[in-house]
Amino acid sequence: MAINEYEIKKQICDIGKRIYDRNMVAANDGNISVKLNDNEFLCTPTGVSKGFMTPEYICKVDAKGNVIQANGNFRPSSEIKMHMRVYEKRPDVGAVVHAHPNFATAFAIAGIPLTQPIMPEAVIALGCVPIAEYGTPSTVEIPDNIEKYLPYYDAVLLENHGALTWSTDLLAAYMKMESVEFYAELLYKSKMLGGPKEFDKEQIAKLYEIRRKMGLPGKHPANLCAELNGPGKGCHSCDAACSCGTKKAEPDVEKIVAEVTKKILEQMK
Repeated sequence: MAINEYEIKKQICDIGKRIYDRNMVAANDGNISVKLNDNEFLCTPTGVSKGFMTPEYICKVDAKGNVIQANGNFRPSSEIKMHMRVYEKRPDVGAVVHAHPNFATAFAIAGIPLTQPIMPEAVIALGCVPIAEYGTPSTVEIPDNIEKYLPYYDAVLLENHGALTWSTDLLAAYMKMESVEFYAELLYKSKMLGGPKEFDKEQIAKLYEIRRKMGLPGKHPANLCAELNGPGKGCHSCDAACSCGTKKAEPDVEKIVAEVTKKILEQMK
């Protein structure tokens, strides 16, 4: 069945309104994109409130972000570069959402990644949400800074900026944004109440096993860390080598990949 682009445009508008109505963006902030095929992507325009879009607002770009189709004065968001980097490095991704949700962005501004295991849903669905170092909006600085996190996560905080989520389709990518914000809000409120009670390693291992049994798509810190350190050793419970990329303990990506490759080759002998 051929993709009905108009229906996808309507869905983008609907998700834009949800983001706006949930106070995840202000004024003309945020942007959304959907992959049609390897060289065609639909995206929201710049300078337009995401809460008031209609299908004719939506632009189409190629894999390099060049305009294929745009109506009137509408032009793609200047931040389409970071969306394109996600699609380039993650062929399994079908949609990307960028927003400025209040609590998650507060953590991004404070430089605090979302790594504390406090909710089953967050541990299973998100794992950890690292912070990508600050980049000037609309430049290649942001794509360059998020790239190292793309193979291992499905959401990142953007330092002093906002949040970025991606998944197999638009609804799933949006739901990840909701989950990031809900997690951030509960973590913030629990800190106000004296600090959250975190899961222990055994509880985390059980939650990781649930994720494996569910066969959830996307990347999760448990996947890679489990290869290196055994079941239950994801970003919530292992050492700095598998950390969530805080400035004090960033993952040595090349070393990790080399170790995983070595293990796979040994198993093939």
